[in-house]
Amino acid sequence: MSIAPLTDLSRCAIHTFTTKPLNLAQAVSAYQAAGVTGISVWRQHLEPYGCTEAARILADAGMSVPAYVRGGFFTGSESERGASIDDNKRCLDEAAAIGADQVVLVVGATPGMPLADARNQVTDGIAACLDHARGCGVKLAIEPLHPMYAGDKSCVNSMRQAREIWQELGDPLVGVAVDVYHVWFDQDLAEEIRLAGADQRIFGFHVCDWKCDTNNLLLDRGLMGEGCIDIRGIRQLVESAGFAGWIEVEIFSSTHWAKTQTDWLSEVTAAYLAEV
Repeated sequence: MSIAPLTDLSRCAIHTFTTKPLNLAQAVSAYQAAGVTGISVWRQHLEPYGCTEAARILADAGMSVPAYVRGGFFTGSESERGASIDDNKRCLDEAAAIGADQVVLVVGATPGMPLADARNQVTDGIAACLDHARGCGVKLAIEPLHPMYAGDKSCVNSMRQAREIWQELGDPLVGVAVDVYHVWFDQDLAEEIRLAGADQRIFGFHVCDWKCDTNNLLLDRGLMGEGCIDIRGIRQLVESAGFAGWIEVEIFSSTHWAKTQTDWLSEVTAAYLAEV
């Protein structure tokens, strides 16, 4: 039995990178006007304001912050790994300051480094941040990325690989952010979502679409309904596994960024209700 369409925006959150041309204050105002009360904040959008002012803007608007994006990039030389751990601890501090539930981790990869070695470094890097995360009260969500990013952005390219890391660490603060763009094709997706749900490790659910005629694998993501992903089917999987949290719209698109962003937001909310 297929899942019913969403009937309102009560669980809708939008990543500030979806409306990249807007600064944080403009995004908050635009999301409010569109009836959206969830906002996942990217570090680039917080930086011009600082944590205190950003927290005030978000709180005054009554916005919930499902996620702060992004931490990670744990691989490299010893000095690079040490600097990364320090930066991730700062990221956790920033997330806590704005009331974010989790930091999304793009875990990193180093050209020429065997992926198994890189995953070991990622596991060690996350482990080094756990006490700090606990003190901040912020979770760490590993986001598996599409294999096209395995060379230099993420050595974790499947739900299974993410699960192997959180199982090794054995800490409930470490889980997964399920982004349909990166996992929709995985033949083991249903089972991996079930396993993640059984361990209560599904921390986030991100939606967009994969355009079959894409002209850029990074900056031409589709609005929900523009592509081939069974978005509602994947929502059914995560909700059947126990996830009832925010549904985060995360779209990187130079085409959509060129539009008037209030018009673009109207398209986003309409597609959310029609396709998610």
